[in-house]
Amino acid sequence: MTGPMRLTILSRRSTLYTTRRLIRTARLLGNVVTRMDPMRCMLHISRNNHSISYNDREVRLPDAVLPRIGAMSSAYGLAVLQQFEARGVVAVNSSQAISRARDKLRSLQFLDQRSVPIARTVMTRDPSRLEESIDMVGGPPVVLKLLQGSQGIGVILADSYQTAKSTLGALWHLGQNILIQQFIEESKGQDIRALVVGNRVVAAMRRTARAGDFRSNIHRGGIGEAIELDATQEKVALKAASVMGLQLAGVDLLEAEQGSIVTEVNSSPGFEGLELTTGYDIAREIIDLATGLVEKARVRKPQRVTAP
Repeated sequence: MTGPMRLTILSRRSTLYTTRRLIRTARLLGNVVTRMDPMRCMLHISRNNHSISYNDREVRLPDAVLPRIGAMSSAYGLAVLQQFEARGVVAVNSSQAISRARDKLRSLQFLDQRSVPIARTVMTRDPSRLEESIDMVGGPPVVLKLLQGSQGIGVILADSYQTAKSTLGALWHLGQNILIQQFIEESKGQDIRALVVGNRVVAAMRRTARAGDFRSNIHRGGIGEAIELDATQEKVALKAASVMGLQLAGVDLLEAEQGSIVTEVNSSPGFEGLELTTGYDIAREIIDLATGLVEKARVRKPQRVTAP
C-alpha cells in the first residue's frame, strides 16, 4: 500500500502485553498507531454526521481499527466499533462477528448448524429437569459455563448432581444463564489453542492444566507446549473461525475419542503465551492482516478523504 497505514487499536490499557506488542510492531513497520480506550469515546449521531470524540477532540478516522474488546467493556466497546464501521473504517473482526462469538450459546448454535464438531451442551432454567439435562450430556462430571467469560473465568467442574444443583441454583439466583456441557474425560486437563489469522493457522500450542485444576488456560497457570496441528485439526480450526466470521480468532480444541471438538472461538485472543511458547512473531502476522484488509478496501472503493 502507498504510505503508512493509520491504525487505531481499541484497548482499555496500553500496558497489556498484546496491546503493547501490536503497537510496537505496527510502528516498527512504519505505520501510524493510536490506542483508544473505548470506554472514553463519545459517539455523536445526527443527520449525516456520525462522529467519535476522544479526550474532547473529534477523532480523525483511521484506515483500520483493531478491536481488543474485553468482557467488561463488551457492549460499549462494540458500539464504538460499530460507529467506526458506519464511517467506512476497515475492522479487523467486525462488530457482528465479535457479538456472535461473545455469546457462548449463540456461537455453539452457529458452529453446530454448520457441522463444526462441538461438545454436547444443554441450557435450562428449570430445576426439575436438572438431572435430565445432566444425563443428556453424559452424566456427571459436567462443565458449567457462564454465557460470557474468558480466560477460564466462569467455568466450573461439577462432579455430582448435587454439586451441579447447588452451583446452578446460586448462579440462577444471580440472574446468570448457564451452559451444562459434556466433560471430555479423555482430554485429561489438556486442550489446544490454535490462532487463526486470515485464512491460516499461524501458531498452535497444547495447554495442560496445573495440578488440581481442569482449566488449561495459561492465565490460570496452565503450561503451554508448541505443536503442529494435523490436517484435520487445522481444518476444524479454520472452519470454526470462518463460520463465526472472524478474521482473527483463538480457537480452542479438545482431543476427544470422536476427534477434535471446538469448545470456544475467541474474537479477541491474547497471544502472550503463544509467542513465548512458539517463538513466533504473531503481532507481525496481525498487523500484516490489517494492512492487507486496508489494501483490499482501497481497491474496492476510492480512497476516503478525511479532515486533518
